[in-house]
Amino acid sequence: MSKKITAIPPGYADWLADIKTRVAAARQRAALAANAELIRLYWQIGRDILQRQVAQGWGSKVIERLARDLRAAFPEMKGFSRANLLYMRAFAEAWPDEQFVQQLAGQLPWFHIVVLMTRLKDDPTREWYARRAVTEGWSRVTLELNIRNRLHERQGNAVTNFETRLPAPHSQLAHETLKDPYLFDFLGLGDEAQERDIENALVRHITRFLLELGSGFAFVGQQYRLEVSDKEFFIDLLFYHTRLKCYVVVELKATELKPEQAGQLNFYLTAVDRQVKAPDDKPTIGLLLCKTQDRLVAEYALSGIDKPIGVAEYELVRALPEPLATSLPTVEELESELAEEPIVQDFRTTGVDDQESEA
Repeated sequence: MSKKITAIPPGYADWLADIKTRVAAARQRAALAANAELIRLYWQIGRDILQRQVAQGWGSKVIERLARDLRAAFPEMKGFSRANLLYMRAFAEAWPDEQFVQQLAGQLPWFHIVVLMTRLKDDPTREWYARRAVTEGWSRVTLELNIRNRLHERQGNAVTNFETRLPAPHSQLAHETLKDPYLFDFLGLGDEAQERDIENALVRHITRFLLELGSGFAFVGQQYRLEVSDKEFFIDLLFYHTRLKCYVVVELKATELKPEQAGQLNFYLTAVDRQVKAPDDKPTIGLLLCKTQDRLVAEYALSGIDKPIGVAEYELVRALPEPLATSLPTVEELESELAEEPIVQDFRTTGVDDQESEA
């Protein structure tokens, strides 16, 4: 006897999709709320330890005793190791303002906060990375990579003519999107590498390249063909930026900046605007990546250019920064004795971050 097949009523699929979206959103809100409560609890415990050590002269032994007693009282919880209590104390010491903890730190998973404390030494820099991690949804992998690559020193540092070629506030957002220098040490190439070698290697390592470019970049193509007056022209790399809502043309030069290179890029931007850009897209932006540049020469070269262009250097080989000396255990040591709570895992990841984590 065959089962009767019930027809799906009209509109059911859309309704189901809407419910799934709402369930996922509710779960995420619940996880974020639970995370905020956990971070607030950790900060309060750290504040209490600090206050009692100062007011009553308690030594470090009290942390060991507290860890033992809390584990006995809450055996199902994994956050009360001695190492983690030391981090709670450091957390309250680094950010004594509870309002700041609630507004910013509470939006970050605990291990993001641990990374900020172990990888950075000054509060303004920690706060810069904390805000970027929240607003851009960085995974912990991306946070550590950006700290190691000193993103705060490079972001918004490219020479551009955006202020006069793009309307505000789009010009400021576009300027902050670019950086100088760009770090391509992940390619495994020496300083003698030629333009095509670098270009091909960037495409082979597109995941790392997109991470270095920053959030919002989507790869469109390599050697993108344009035809103008029956003549062929090829753009090195073409991207679309989902936040700026515009195409981004990237030209690579394995030499120092030459003024005429800005003119060539200006030509490509005109062609993309007329042949590729959709009516609702913003003006196409150009990024000229050179082996070296003189910033004054770059400013002069861009001053007479009609299109919005940024100029930056790239580095194929660089010296790694010295690790920060700290009395706290490393993140790796903490992980070895403290499994992450489900609610403090990376709160938002992208496909790029996931691939990077697996690399």
